[in-house]
Amino acid sequence: MVDDAQVRDELRAAILRGDFAPRQRLVEADLCEQFGARRFAVRAALQDLVAEGLVERQPNRGARIREISLSEAIEISEIRMVVEGLVAARAAEQVTSADANRLTSIGKRMRKAVDAGDATTYSDLNAELHSTLREVAAHETANRIVAQLHAQMVRHQFALSRVPGRSSVSLVQHEAIVKAVVERDPAAAEAAMRAHIASVMDALRALV
Repeated sequence: MVDDAQVRDELRAAILRGDFAPRQRLVEADLCEQFGARRFAVRAALQDLVAEGLVERQPNRGARIREISLSEAIEISEIRMVVEGLVAARAAEQVTSADANRLTSIGKRMRKAVDAGDATTYSDLNAELHSTLREVAAHETANRIVAQLHAQMVRHQFALSRVPGRSSVSLVQHEAIVKAVVERDPAAAEAAMRAHIASVMDALRALV
């Protein structure tokens, strides 16, 4: 039998992959069979994911995948703007030469993906860049908050990645973030990140 943490992590990963649809019911017996877990472990996992905002409980109906509306996604982005701006500024203060090389490499690969029209690779590199910035920043509280907010935004970020021309717009923004961090300019890094998230919010509003 898998342990409680493993059930939670595997269920979270399945939700973020889109294996479950928004508002889909999560039946404990089915999850026990799917993950080879005890019912107690499944219940604990569901409770953790309720706290993360990925799952919701309905009175007398059990648990289901929580649907994040576009209006809520915009509100989440407003919080991301502040916290990820802090992360970018901290990354610019903490960055080493090795970190700078990693970030620059990711930026170059992002440009190649856009030039090749490879939206999937670009999306993966986008996630890698933000993850690397959080790693460089090493701000545990901010990183924890961003990780939770990111999980709630996955479906909408996927939708944005399919908007024609969106990758080209965000590429320039990401290159500005990388440039500011590599040049060790916290103010510019924060401003570039805030501008990027503001653009995300505008794109979300356009989806509405």
